[in-house]
Amino acid sequence: MTAITTPSSAAGARRSATRRRWIVAVVFALPALLLLGVLVVYPMLFSVGRSFFDATGTRFVGGDNYTEMFRDPATLKAIRNSTLWVVIAPTLLTGLGLILAVLTEKVRWATAFKLLLFLPMAVSFLAAGIIFRLAYEEDPDRGVLNAVAVGVHDTFKDASSYPTARARDGQGLAKADDGSFRTTDETGPGRTVALGLVGVRPNELPAGAVPARQAATAEAAADELRGVVYLDFTPGGGGEQGKVDAKESGLPQMAVEAVQGGKVAGRATTASDGSFRFADLPPGSYELRLPAQNFAPPYEGISWLGPALVTPAVIGAYLWIWTGFAMVLIGAGLSALPREALEAARMDGANEWQIFRRITVPLLAPVLTVVFVTLVINVMKVFDLVYIIAPGPVQEEATVLATQMWLVSFGGGQDQGLGSALGVLLLVLVVPAMLFNVRRFRRSQS
Repeated sequence: MTAITTPSSAAGARRSATRRRWIVAVVFALPALLLLGVLVVYPMLFSVGRSFFDATGTRFVGGDNYTEMFRDPATLKAIRNSTLWVVIAPTLLTGLGLILAVLTEKVRWATAFKLLLFLPMAVSFLAAGIIFRLAYEEDPDRGVLNAVAVGVHDTFKDASSYPTARARDGQGLAKADDGSFRTTDETGPGRTVALGLVGVRPNELPAGAVPARQAATAEAAADELRGVVYLDFTPGGGGEQGKVDAKESGLPQMAVEAVQGGKVAGRATTASDGSFRFADLPPGSYELRLPAQNFAPPYEGISWLGPALVTPAVIGAYLWIWTGFAMVLIGAGLSALPREALEAARMDGANEWQIFRRITVPLLAPVLTVVFVTLVINVMKVFDLVYIIAPGPVQEEATVLATQMWLVSFGGGQDQGLGSALGVLLLVLVVPAMLFNVRRFRRSQS
């Protein structure tokens, strides 16, 4: 006999099969769901609840932590800096990634170029922070960026040879308010003047400096004013202050001015023995001046980690790490573009800029949006680079929401209630961007 299958038994079999599939799905998904609950859902709910209690966690304070959060100047500065990060970093990264992705299509060694740019992604934020902390060092002997800045500056503008030089008290030279040194006694044509300075180490004298004794004893003609600028210090000791001794060196490359009635009547530069000479001076009294440019401190570069530049400096380190990521993602989208449209535009006479602006960018808009939103989510959570690169004295100038949350909770504030409120604020700001990305991903899959 043939078994007769009734509709009720078929429906029961389908329900049984569906139930088995659900059981199997739950068994496989359970470990992931447990981890998600323990590592994400529970901490999130706990933080939301903790944000309504005081620092000790024993007294319910309602929304006081949220009110205090927007009254605290440090938190407001963190919100401002986070806004700068969101506006600047994703925009620059998306633009750089797009440009590099387009350019790498034009070179034979594109794979090697992409590999080099993507390598920083393999470096941890901790290591990258240490690298850039050293690169941003203000001392040119340690910081590579300031070494380059000083090298470029000194190429176009000569550095002072005597930044530490000074005059002895009561030895005929006095320092003016503008940093120059001037003679206290007036002089004139037919005389030879010795101007002694100290504060310069003998081993730091310019190459070619020779003793100044002979120049100090030279006689001046009736219409000229002669003199010598020398180091009033005898190596090994001895000698007499205010007089040029046999072993005392001249100071070459020193600018000297003869001033009469407040106006510069002549300029000269000292020779290797420190001597200078003003010829054909009109009769009268003159004041000799060593301009401040002789004693200007050397250019030491840019204060990258000072209050004004610390946030752009940290953003620069972030760009170094993530440019390869943006380039690779946009490059993948670029490789999927229909080549027929590009070739048709070229055949119609469009140049490369027109093709890029009117065809490439519009077709890449979905990819660019995903990259931009992903980077926005990432920069909202940036912590490591800011904490490592920004020195302690300017940490508050560079702080963002993530670092402020840590500082308030564990870095000295010890107020987990306020820190939890900051964490909730960060969650509220990140969630919309995440939902936008998820929704866009689902639309692309449908």
